[in-house]
Amino acid sequence: MFSTTRYFWRETFRSLFRNSFMSLASILTVTLSMFILGMFVCVVTNIDHMATYLESQVEMTVYLDDNLSTSQVMNVGSQIKKMPGLTKITFTNKDQAMVKFREELGDQASILNAVSGNPLPASYALSFDSPEQLKASAQSVAKIQGVESVQYGQDIIEQLYKAAQFVRIAGVIIIVFLAGAELFIISNTIRLTVFARRKEIQIMKYVGATNGFIRWPFINEGLVIGLVGSGIASGLVYYGYQLALKQITEAGLVFIPFMKTYPFMMYTVLALLGSGAFIGILGSAISLRKYMKV
Repeated sequence: MFSTTRYFWRETFRSLFRNSFMSLASILTVTLSMFILGMFVCVVTNIDHMATYLESQVEMTVYLDDNLSTSQVMNVGSQIKKMPGLTKITFTNKDQAMVKFREELGDQASILNAVSGNPLPASYALSFDSPEQLKASAQSVAKIQGVESVQYGQDIIEQLYKAAQFVRIAGVIIIVFLAGAELFIISNTIRLTVFARRKEIQIMKYVGATNGFIRWPFINEGLVIGLVGSGIASGLVYYGYQLALKQITEAGLVFIPFMKTYPFMMYTVLALLGSGAFIGILGSAISLRKYMKV
């Protein structure tokens, strides 16, 4: 058993070096394809993560009509407190809203001097247990008498999800195209090997070698090509992602919720290696099925 396995691997590497140009082309194709796949996985996963994080951090702001009396404002607050899932409610009156707005404007606050009076409305800031409860409560709160409008960051989240969906679709199209290119080149590499060794294979068949015995070195060849190419791509994606996170941190953008390197990159690397191995084996199997007519 051991000697047979050793023979398979010896023949595998002999074939790879004998057809070094095609083997290298196959490895580079797998590397490029898996690198692009890894980059799309990083982009899409992080966009989804950001959208989910922002959704969990969203607060609802309820703006009140200007002509409400104190008792009416308190009545609106009492009705809001009955909403299911409400965890926090904070009231901001018109004066507090103006002070906060001036602070946000910073050096540009002087432009408010040209504004007569205080046009900012009083408001309630609401937090809920989950984004689902927030969405469900938004319509109910908007119907309360005395509420002028209700706002929360749903538009931003929806845009993020749309961007993620677009990247997914584009990624699938590109990945399918590249996977086809991988299969084509790997299968052609194996086909050339089979063609070059056709007489040797015929002799092996005559002396009683089984199809499985003949096929294994070629299957191993596709496996090696897939693993080497995806291994290189995995390393590039891993260190590229680490470098990107480092650059983001140094730029002071630590508030952006990117996925941490571990365990995200571990799963990504394993997925790339598995995909590369599968495509390599599949490419060999396709070539053998079509061209190994001995």
